[in-house]
Amino acid sequence: MGQIKSEPFAVATLVPETVSFQSSIIPKCRTAAKDAILAGQQIRKGDKVIIWHVSGNRDDAVIDNPDSFIIDRLKPHQHLSYGAGIHRCAGDRLANLQLEILWVEVLKRGWETEVRGEPVRVTSNFIRCIKSPPA
Repeated sequence: MGQIKSEPFAVATLVPETVSFQSSIIPKCRTAAKDAILAGQQIRKGDKVIIWHVSGNRDDAVIDNPDSFIIDRLKPHQHLSYGAGIHRCAGDRLANLQLEILWVEVLKRGWETEVRGEPVRVTSNFIRCIKSPPA
């Protein structure tokens, strides 16, 4: 957190970097509208296609050093955590703004953050979320 304290503007890149690492939606299923070839794989109209957001967020063909948490990443908004195209989350800007405000206020007050253990997570194949904080 030292880098953020000394460079509060880093909050603007901290938020998308965090979102890319902790995509709340795990997979999405779509039905192919037409025949296509994706990465050499034939997809036929009507085929079911699973989208794994976390996998897309780790695509080293698109994102430099994707497995590292880089607060000041040059292109922080390349992640797929909010979806893409017509299936992009309509509330993504509001979610980012809320997280930015949260971090600005935490830093302004000088509050310290500390990981104290593993949270209890919701068991789900669709969404990743916390049921309760660490005990």
